[in-house]
Amino acid sequence: MIYPKTFEAKLKFEKIRELLCLHCLSSLGKENVERMTFSTQFDEVHAWLEQTQELLRIEADGDEMPASYFIDLRQCLKKIRVEGLFLEEHELFDLMRSLGTVRDIIRFIKNRNSDEYPRLYDLASPVMIYPAVIERIDSVLNKQGVIKDNATPELSHLRRDIIVKQQSVTRRMASILKQAQHDGLVDSGVEVCMRDGRAVIPVLSSNKRKLPGIVHDESATGRTTYIEPAEIVGLNNEIRELIYAERREVTKILTAVSSFLRPYLDDLLYAYEFLGTVDFIRAKAHFAVRLNAIVPELGQTPAMRWIEARHPLLYLQHKAQGKTVMPMDIDFLPKQRIILISGPNAGGKSVCLQTVGLLQYMLQCGLPVPVREGSQMGFFNSILLDLGDEQSIENDLSTYSSHLTNMKMFIRHSDNHSLLLIDEFGTGTEPALGGAIAESVLEQLNRQGVYGVITTHYTNLKHFAAETEGIVNGAMLFDTHNIQPLFKLQTGQPGSSFAFEIARKIGLPENVLAAAQERLGDDRINFDKHLREIIRDKHYWERKRNQVKEQGQRLETVSKKYEDELQQLTRERKEILKKAREEAGALVERANKEIESTIRQIREAQAEKEKTREVRKKLNDFKEDVVGDDSADDATQLRLNKRMDAIRDRQSRKKTGADKKNTQKSAHDKPEPAIDAIIEGDWVKLHGQPVPGEVMEVRGNEALVVFGRLITNVKIIRLEKISHNEAKKEARRQNSTTSALSERIRKKKLDFTPDIDIRGMRADEAVERVITHIDEAVMCDASQVKILHGKGNGILRQMIREQLNILPFVKRFGDEHVQFGGAGITVVELE
Repeated sequence: MIYPKTFEAKLKFEKIRELLCLHCLSSLGKENVERMTFSTQFDEVHAWLEQTQELLRIEADGDEMPASYFIDLRQCLKKIRVEGLFLEEHELFDLMRSLGTVRDIIRFIKNRNSDEYPRLYDLASPVMIYPAVIERIDSVLNKQGVIKDNATPELSHLRRDIIVKQQSVTRRMASILKQAQHDGLVDSGVEVCMRDGRAVIPVLSSNKRKLPGIVHDESATGRTTYIEPAEIVGLNNEIRELIYAERREVTKILTAVSSFLRPYLDDLLYAYEFLGTVDFIRAKAHFAVRLNAIVPELGQTPAMRWIEARHPLLYLQHKAQGKTVMPMDIDFLPKQRIILISGPNAGGKSVCLQTVGLLQYMLQCGLPVPVREGSQMGFFNSILLDLGDEQSIENDLSTYSSHLTNMKMFIRHSDNHSLLLIDEFGTGTEPALGGAIAESVLEQLNRQGVYGVITTHYTNLKHFAAETEGIVNGAMLFDTHNIQPLFKLQTGQPGSSFAFEIARKIGLPENVLAAAQERLGDDRINFDKHLREIIRDKHYWERKRNQVKEQGQRLETVSKKYEDELQQLTRERKEILKKAREEAGALVERANKEIESTIRQIREAQAEKEKTREVRKKLNDFKEDVVGDDSADDATQLRLNKRMDAIRDRQSRKKTGADKKNTQKSAHDKPEPAIDAIIEGDWVKLHGQPVPGEVMEVRGNEALVVFGRLITNVKIIRLEKISHNEAKKEARRQNSTTSALSERIRKKKLDFTPDIDIRGMRADEAVERVITHIDEAVMCDASQVKILHGKGNGILRQMIREQLNILPFVKRFGDEHVQFGGAGITVVELE
C-alpha cells in the first residue's frame, strides 16, 4: 500500500521517471518506465534488481549490449492480423533491422555463462527469432529499404520498361527544348522541369500558344508557363501506366511477405516486449552509473542498515554545480524502529525523511539506489507519508485536520511491515494540545511495531523517545560557532532547534530575545543550553576521533610501507651476498689454479732468476685482475691475502737459494737495489689521498700495496710513509664517514615523500626546487613523483615541463587523471 495518492509527486519520483526516460532508446523502454510501480513481491523485486546488476557487471567489463535499432513495430504487426493488409516498405525495413537487433542481443546474452548471468539468460530464453523471417524480408528489400528490382520477374520487366521510356522522353524533351530556345520561345539556360510527375518545359507566357501541348502550371508572377509538349504526352501516359503497374506489383510483393509473417506474429510481438524490457534494464543500469548507485543486499525483513545514503535528485543537482552532498547513515533495528529527528529549521530534517522514502520506493520499483557498498536494505509492504500541507476548501479540511486524517490512516493500515514518514509531527494547532495528541499517536504506532522517520520540534516527544524502547532520538547537527547547519544526522540524542541563535544571527533585537528567555523560564533555557553543549562537545570529540582514526590509518600505511621496504632490502641483501659468495668461490678457485701453475713453473725453471721474475710478474698481473672484482666479500679477500703471503714466503726462500747458485755461476750479476724509505709491512698513503694502505711487496721502483679491498702496484715516488697509529686513525675516520653517509641516505629514504607542492613559488625558485626534489627521488630509488603546480595560465607548468625534458633520468611525464587534479598536477615517471 502506498499512501497518499500524491506520494510520487510529494517525493518527486516523477522526476526520477523523467530522468530514466532520457536513457531509453525507444518508446518500448519508455512504456516500461511509465508502467514501473511499487511492488510488495520480494521475488519479483529481487529479480528486477538482479537483472540490472548483471547488466552492470557486463558493462563494467567493457562489453556493451547491442543498441542499434530499438524500433517499436507492435502496431504495424497487429495491423497485418487482418487478411489483405500489409506492411509498407519502410515498416518492413524497420522490422528487419529491429529483429536483427533482437537476434544480436540474444546472442550477446547466450554467449555468456548462464550461471553468472542467470536472470538475463532466463529473460532471453523464451524469445524466438526465426531466421526465415529475416531472410524472407532481406530477399525483397535492398540495403536502402526499397523493393529490389529482381524481387519478381514482373517487377524487373516493368522497371526496365520505365527506364527505357524515361530515357526516350528525356532525349525527345531535350530536342524540343533546344528547338524552342532556337525559336526564342524559351530563355537560354532554362532546363526541363517536373510538374505533377510529368516532364514540362518553362515557356514565356507570351509564347505559350506557339508551343503545342498541355499547360500544367504557371509561375507566381504569371511570366512563365509550364507546358508538356503534345508529342510526348503519349510517352508520359505510357510511363504513368507503367508506374501504376509497378505499384500494383510492389503491393502484391508486400502482401505476400505480410502473409508469410502472419503465422509468426505472436512470437514477433513477444520479441518486441523483450526488446522493451532490455531497453528498460539498460536505462536503469545507465541511470545507476550516473547516480553512482548500486544494487545493495536485500533482506525480506524491514530491518536495514544504510551507509552513506544520498538523495538522488539532490546528488545530481549538486554534481552539476560541482558541489557535494552530505551522505547519511541510518539503522533500522527491531529495538530502534522509529527515528525521531529534531534540530534547527533548514537543517536537513525533511531532506533526510524524503531520502528514506524515495530510496525505499526506488528499490521496490527495481531501481539501484545511491548508497555505499555494504549497505543492507529492508522490505516493506506499505509506505505511508505525511508531508506538506493538505488543506482543502472543497473537502473542508484545515492543515491540522489533514494531518489528523493522515494519522487515522496510519493507525488503521500500518503494521510491523510498514514504513511511516511524518514531517513536522504534531504541528498545526496549539502546541501543548498538539504535542499531547502527537505523543499518544506515536505511542500507538510504536505498539503496532511500525518503522519510520518522524521530524518534530516538540520537547515532550523528545523525552518520550528517550524513555521508550523502539524509538530513538536523532539530531541534525549544527555548527554553533558559525551558526549554520551541517546537514548531518546523528542518532542517539535529540537536537536543539537553536531558535535563539538563529534569531540572533538574523538580527532580532537583543531586548526582544531577553524578554523571550524570561517568559520561557530557566528550566527550558537550561535544558536547551545543556543540549547544545552536548551537541557541541560530541561534535568536537567526533572530529577528534576522526583525526585519530586518520592518523592511525596513515601510521599503518607508513608502517606497512617500511616493512615492505625492509623485506625488500633483506631479500636484496641475501641475493647480493649469495652472488658475492658464488663469485668469491670462483675467484678463489681461479687463484688456486694460478698459484699452483706458478709453483709448478718455478720448480720446472729450477729457480732461475729471470724465469722466476717472469712467473712472479704473471702472478702479480693475475692479482691485479682479481682485485678489480668488487663483488668478493671481506672474508674471501682476507683468505686471498693469506694465500698471497704464503706464496711470497715460499718465493723468498726459493729466491735465496737461487741467488746463491746464481752468484757462483755469474759473479757479474748484481743484487736489486733497495729503497730504504719504504719496505714490506710499512703503512703508506698516496700523495693527496687520505686512505691508508699496507705495503705487501717492493719490486724495484714499484710497491704492491693493499688499500682496503684493493691490491695494486704503485710507483714508490707517489707514496708517503705513515705510522701505524696514523693509519688506524685514518681508517676509523673513513669508516665513520661512510657510516654517517649511509645513515643519512637511509634516513632520507624513510622521510622522502614523492609529492611536492610548488604553488605560490616564483618560476626560478620552483624549477630549482623541482630539480632538487627529483635528485632526491633518484637517490631514494623512487619510481614516480607528483608535482602540484596548479592550473592558472599554465606558465609555471610549461617551465617545469621544459626543464623535465632535459633531465636524463626522467622516463616520461604527463597530466594527472582528471578525477585527481588533471592539468594542475604533473606526474613524473623516473628511470
